[in-house]
Amino acid sequence: MRTIDRIYIDGAFVTPHGTERFDLFNPATEERIGTVRLGDAEDVRLAVAAARRAFPAMARTTKAERIAMLHRLRDAVKAGADDLVAAMTEEYGAPAYFTGFSVQNTAAVFEVMAASVEAYAFERRAGSSAVTMLPLGVVGAITPWNSNFGFIATKLAHAIGSGSTLVIKPAEQSAIQTQVLLECLHAAGLPKGVLNVVNGTGPEVGAALTAHPDVALITFTGSTPAAKIIQRSALETMKRLVLELGGKSPTIILDDADLDAAIPIALMSGFANSGQACVAGSRILVPRARREEIVMRLKREAERFKVGAPDDPEVRIGPLANAAHWERVQSYIRLGQEEGATLLTGGEGRPEGLDRGWFARPTIFTDVANSMRIAREEIFGPVLSVIAYDDEAEAVAIANDSEFGLQAYVLSSDEARALRVAQQLVAGRVVVNGAPHDPHAPFGGFRQSGLGREIGAYGLDAFLEPRAILKPAA
Repeated sequence: MRTIDRIYIDGAFVTPHGTERFDLFNPATEERIGTVRLGDAEDVRLAVAAARRAFPAMARTTKAERIAMLHRLRDAVKAGADDLVAAMTEEYGAPAYFTGFSVQNTAAVFEVMAASVEAYAFERRAGSSAVTMLPLGVVGAITPWNSNFGFIATKLAHAIGSGSTLVIKPAEQSAIQTQVLLECLHAAGLPKGVLNVVNGTGPEVGAALTAHPDVALITFTGSTPAAKIIQRSALETMKRLVLELGGKSPTIILDDADLDAAIPIALMSGFANSGQACVAGSRILVPRARREEIVMRLKREAERFKVGAPDDPEVRIGPLANAAHWERVQSYIRLGQEEGATLLTGGEGRPEGLDRGWFARPTIFTDVANSMRIAREEIFGPVLSVIAYDDEAEAVAIANDSEFGLQAYVLSSDEARALRVAQQLVAGRVVVNGAPHDPHAPFGGFRQSGLGREIGAYGLDAFLEPRAILKPAA
């Protein structure tokens, strides 16, 4: 049992003012593995005050000083990699391939931001005027549970890169992971008050952070409905917003695709992180002329995916994060059948042989119309919809017919053709033929997938305001 009874304010682990306790569970076993003492609005007040005190000195730091901080954070994460992997495995249950990637990516976030700061033009000219890109002040961050380390690192890297200070409300379900990461980050020796973390619920801590008049910007990663609540609250004090939200990403398999390559990519795009990813390729668009062949291959390959405990290196799909989310995913599997879609594989309940743990069966529906709720709403689990199209133009039209626009995937034997299709898609990122993750590419979405971008100069832009100084002609 792990008891998390401290929050992080002004460079120290301190007892929160809040007294509410929240139980923590291992999703693979359903066992209670710890508790966290949650902060409250008073803790937010103290954290914001610490960040505000630290801001003037942080705003004056040089590029070299910020880069040094980012490099220390990178090194601290690398040094604590084993502990981070263990915490994520126990508390979140992600398969080993995803946990390893997540920890490596957390360190890479700081490395990429250091390079971005080095190249960024904080001082510019516009006509005869001098323009300086200035940090906003205290930044409030709210992060989700599906990739705890990476999201916290991204928010912190942007704050430091811009010269701002930060107060984070992480997902309370991830308190053990947050604590282990904080111990790493504390070892990096940031100036007091630059980083502050308050565990707590959205309605209490999140709401207090969003409404606080001394918070200049809210950077949020999570669901679109929650973002709308944040937007309404932020409006009162004209806060800036960076919102990285949901998705219903299309995977377009073009009619010339090599299925030996395309099918595994399409399935991993949808099932990675057990389907608990905003970028999940949950709509698979297939040419009607090859539909039967592709559907047969999808079924066969999906049924080879091993579901189970995250410490098994052969596992590709782990448990869902908690009981409530498991129930939610089950409700969508029922909904798909009620809507008239055909259940190709999977279905309700746990996979055979798994009697405990919040495991869902990898599920694929066929005969899906893009108007169905399972094709339009973010399920956030291992549930995919196969939608047929007649020609390339219709594939693009279906892909773009969504309230979201976060990520998309295109698979073709002809790279030039795939790129041509990619250029027609309304999405923040388009992945062609399973291209590897690029930690330098801007991240964010169109429409209800968010506002603004993260990563590199694109991310720094959202954390800075331009000040122009105009002087009389000589």
